[in-house]
Amino acid sequence: MAAADGPLNVVALVSGGKDSFYSILHCLANGHRVVALANLHPPASAANASSATASTTTSRADAAHAPGPGGQAVTSTGTGITRISPGAEAVPRQQQQQHEHDPSSDTRANTNGTDESKEDEDGEEEEEETDLNSFMYQTVGHQVIPLYARATGLPLFRRPILGTAVDHGVSYRNPDDNDDGHHRHQEGDETESLVPLLRAVLDAHPDVNALCTGAILSTYQRTRVESVALRLGLVPLAYLWQFPELPLSSSSSSSIATTTATSLSYSSPSSSSAAPQAGDKDRDGAQLLRDMAAAGLEARAVKVASAGLGEEFLWENVASEAGVSRIRRALRRFGGGGGEGGGSGSGSRGAVLGEGGEFETLVVDGPSALFKGRIVVRDSDRRVVREGGGSAWLSIREATVEMKHDIDTASQTSVRVPGLLDSKFDTILELLKSNVDALGYEHPSLSQTSSSLLPRLKPIDSDSTCQDWYFVGGSGSTVDRQTESIVSQIRERLQKQSLSEAAITNSIIVLRRMADFPTINKLYGALFKEPNPPARVTISCGELLPAGCDITILLHVQLRTKQGDRRGLHVQSRSYWAPANIGPYSQAIAYPVLPSEDPSSDSDSPLAVSIAGQIPLLPASMTLPPSTPGGRIDELQIVLALQHLWRVGAEMQVRWWSSAVAYFARPPGSSFGSPQVRRSAGLVAAAWKAAHSRPLAIAEEEAGPDLWDRKYNPMYMTYGDSDDAAEPSLPDWGVLKDFDVDADDEEEMQKRPVPFVLSAEVEELPRSAGVEWHAHLGFANVRSGSVRLLSETGASGGLPGDPDLHHVVVEQPNGDAFVQSLAVYRKVEMTSSRCSFVEAVDGATLAVRKSLATLLMGAPSQPKVEDTIVRAQLSYVDKERIDIPEDVADYSGKGAIIVCGSLWDSQTRGLDMVSIFETRWGKVR
Repeated sequence: MAAADGPLNVVALVSGGKDSFYSILHCLANGHRVVALANLHPPASAANASSATASTTTSRADAAHAPGPGGQAVTSTGTGITRISPGAEAVPRQQQQQHEHDPSSDTRANTNGTDESKEDEDGEEEEEETDLNSFMYQTVGHQVIPLYARATGLPLFRRPILGTAVDHGVSYRNPDDNDDGHHRHQEGDETESLVPLLRAVLDAHPDVNALCTGAILSTYQRTRVESVALRLGLVPLAYLWQFPELPLSSSSSSSIATTTATSLSYSSPSSSSAAPQAGDKDRDGAQLLRDMAAAGLEARAVKVASAGLGEEFLWENVASEAGVSRIRRALRRFGGGGGEGGGSGSGSRGAVLGEGGEFETLVVDGPSALFKGRIVVRDSDRRVVREGGGSAWLSIREATVEMKHDIDTASQTSVRVPGLLDSKFDTILELLKSNVDALGYEHPSLSQTSSSLLPRLKPIDSDSTCQDWYFVGGSGSTVDRQTESIVSQIRERLQKQSLSEAAITNSIIVLRRMADFPTINKLYGALFKEPNPPARVTISCGELLPAGCDITILLHVQLRTKQGDRRGLHVQSRSYWAPANIGPYSQAIAYPVLPSEDPSSDSDSPLAVSIAGQIPLLPASMTLPPSTPGGRIDELQIVLALQHLWRVGAEMQVRWWSSAVAYFARPPGSSFGSPQVRRSAGLVAAAWKAAHSRPLAIAEEEAGPDLWDRKYNPMYMTYGDSDDAAEPSLPDWGVLKDFDVDADDEEEMQKRPVPFVLSAEVEELPRSAGVEWHAHLGFANVRSGSVRLLSETGASGGLPGDPDLHHVVVEQPNGDAFVQSLAVYRKVEMTSSRCSFVEAVDGATLAVRKSLATLLMGAPSQPKVEDTIVRAQLSYVDKERIDIPEDVADYSGKGAIIVCGSLWDSQTRGLDMVSIFETRWGKVR
């Protein structure tokens, strides 16, 4: 795998469509070098396809050379791979006039399988053509693809598509990881045609270390390209991933991400065509097409498959305002736009861009930084093929390349790069920088404990639905042996309970030394062969770990996961969206909070979403922002990592967070608990509150068009039903019980509830980052008024008295409930006595049991606590006040422990311990 930073040598997958070529421009803008193009095309005939073999090796000794279109050198191998060289250079500018009509300056390709330039004789029957209609590859217009070598000056590698879609899952299963006989079956999947194609590129260009694709919203396509790229040691690049959801305008911090290539540069939206803009949202979903137009791409529609787009739309330039207008009008007539004009939302998200197959394109020209010639197709060489059902496409008989004679190598072509921060988080960043003396806040809660409106519930044995497995590395051995032992124990427990590794939804790994991470990552990763491994948080606690212990692992395991229960998000490509998770951990895993034996009930069940720890990497380069003097954690790192958490949560449709922790690395040369860390805790609290300061939907509505425009102005009208297309917000106050969403006076605004947040100081974080955000849980698929926030203030709040309690109750439609509880022991400054961990966690457990029995069981003031099942899942512990037994057996059954150098609440007050509990309750029927 290539290094995380520095320019990459890229092979670009091209289908002829707009997205793959615009992605190439972004590769250039990010300072990378595009070395070659690669393309898969339909086999010559069904017979050839069935007899061909998916060879996984390429030998240049088998090559045979033949002239290609316009004299281009074509190299064919025995494995069905063709290499087309660029051919002659462009005609010099001083010879432009005399060669303006010289046919020798043209490259011509006909589409009947020959390399000569000639027309069919009159009366000759043309070969019947079909479109493969693959979910993976565009094949319409494939006859023109060979001309891209000449037009771009880049070598082009081609290979026929063999097989069909065998693995129909949204996320692709790596056939190399299959040990159940599925590998032989999956060899016939069309995705695997990429492997020998890219190996041929690597054979010819061993310096290639990255693969570029034009995936925008298709997880199906992205995961398949990622699977192949990573198996071949290539860095996957998908700069257009989630592009329509990213901010239009450059933020105040975006200069950090700015890089200028030799012939491409970043631009602000002002360079784009005029477009309806409000704030930084892509209101009509077509901004990407306008960006392509501004960059100089010419992308012609070669296929339509939408009731709103007829065959008269074929050969329209979609990268133009006229093309955009035609698409919007057509989709609006048939309610196919989705979102705020097709930008986002349910149903037809990305329809304006053709993401749902509404249309396909063929790029015929682009900026001179990439295109040295333009492809010309005469009207007489285009034939409409009608497939029925509103689908039609163009068969292209012949095309030529006209080389450009006026190329100015010093000219700059701009591509718009999204701002580093959304406007919401850009505002938070400015807030933190301007209010350094007003950090922190008093934690607001929606209501005090009141059971008058709560249904009567009975506890459910959580062990029957989920379990937390905690493993501690044994003393007297190396970290690799400790890890091997833990992995072996995990496998044994899974096998004993007849569970697959997919039952594990998230993990927390605590290391003594972060330098050991590559070792444990390889051993830990061997556990997971299925797509979407568990979400993961990794931290280092240094010498705070028990003597001789180099690693601990906490796993959350779902025991009743059925097919379709578990949903994952694992993006391994670099993009502008959020950091890539390359390796055995997903960005997020969602699962029912209360698994049911009844399959029909799961569709309405609230989902718990576990999200991986987020550090402040710049997504496009996977590097950290420049560090501040003295190693101080600056505001940008805190806000950027928080935005990563928000974007992953929004993609998983999270509506509310249960609670969160921000981990800080101990500043170099400082002791634990320094004033610098306390200041960082205040920044975290301020950023967290600001992110929950007001409903996003209200802010966007005020920034966007008014109601008249939404209803009558075609520029802003929604294609589909506006209620169905509305994009839910995070946080969504509508899911809270007893909360007035419409209250907007200052006093009510100050009372807006905020999920509990704490800051924990540890020894070190991945990549030497300064901060790592970890949301304990997100909740998705929750109904209005189904989430209750309840709190109690302990008599003393500190050890050894009663802790403060914070409960999040999530109700199911059938009346059952999931509860996450936090027991918080505040540091009492005047008390210097120490407390054992067992004593502290037992006190927290007793307090939570009493509180839940009163709230949910309607028990008297002295409830029968033994009737409830409450155990600590995880405890954050300040080493200064809590004694941790050296022998793990002494605290067996007390949950996992993260020993911290210091703990802080939202008011930057010190904490002694925070324990997290999860319980499940059934309605009394």
